[in-house]
Amino acid sequence: MGHPYTIREIARQAGLSLATVDRVLNGRGGVRESTAREVEQAIKDLDRQRTQVRIGGRTFMVDIVMQSPDRFSTAVREALEAELPSLHPAVVRSRFHFRETGPASEMVRMLDRIGRRGSQGVILKAPDVPEVTAAIERLVAVGIPVVTLATDLPSSPRSAYVGIDNRAAGATAAYLVRQWLGDRPGAVLVTISRGFYRNEEEREMGFRAAMRAAAPARRLVEVTDSDGLDATQRDLVRDALEREPDLAAVYSIGGGNTATLDAFAAAGREPHVFVAHDLDHDNTRLLRAGRLSAVLHHDLRQDLRRACQTIMRAHQALPDEGPSLPSAIQVVTPYNMPPGNG
Repeated sequence: MGHPYTIREIARQAGLSLATVDRVLNGRGGVRESTAREVEQAIKDLDRQRTQVRIGGRTFMVDIVMQSPDRFSTAVREALEAELPSLHPAVVRSRFHFRETGPASEMVRMLDRIGRRGSQGVILKAPDVPEVTAAIERLVAVGIPVVTLATDLPSSPRSAYVGIDNRAAGATAAYLVRQWLGDRPGAVLVTISRGFYRNEEEREMGFRAAMRAAAPARRLVEVTDSDGLDATQRDLVRDALEREPDLAAVYSIGGGNTATLDAFAAAGREPHVFVAHDLDHDNTRLLRAGRLSAVLHHDLRQDLRRACQTIMRAHQALPDEGPSLPSAIQVVTPYNMPPGNG
């Protein structure tokens, strides 16, 4: 495990004690395998960030806590690390705490752990449930600002929400589905990863309201509780296709789009229209192959930059600039992919 970092640097990155890191690095016993993996990940994170941050200036340690499929967590990590050189006047170091699924209590334990060991700020994507709101209150009480990313927790004392207007995004998806389906018969499949994420709830509300206003006869069929994971999504969509033989279009709110298309293909079918969210690696590939009609995208790098700047402002490292507007929603087709995605 060769590296140029001091034990203190690694311990701070991993959020572990000096003694624990020393035991891991020197191969001494009494350390859990999961703890050893945390040390290894801390070294990898330091390796990536070493060439991306400038030396000197004020340093902020920011924790990114997310429950999300790996494809979106990876996109967030890449977007943040690409933005690190531009985050002046401060240097930002990042610790990542990602998981694909699990009870809210596990996320609460992670947030409380961050509160005990200290942090300059938390960027959070979490379900909108009371126990998470209470954990944010505890972080803010000890001086750790929280910025919500992609999905908001408006009843919490978070410093800001960074992301799109999700209700407007849902209405935009409805407009595209209506235009491209035209007079073709058939229902629209609406896929949701989990009902307690506010962003997905708002997208669904916007989609349903717009469809009800412009195409009230068009049936909507909902599939939910997949956590956006491919294996679960494939089974849920397969069951929906068996129950609803006339599905003609898909609005994917919660992801798992490769699995959704696999289920359609296994049934010998292809949706006429498929609108999805976020240009992660999977959606970029599917869009380029013509298997998605459009992706509703926003600049994730800009979102992460704004999140970090909000944390800096909470510590008076940057001047206040007032409330920020939602991120712009881009309708991306195979012909207008943003640079770096084509």
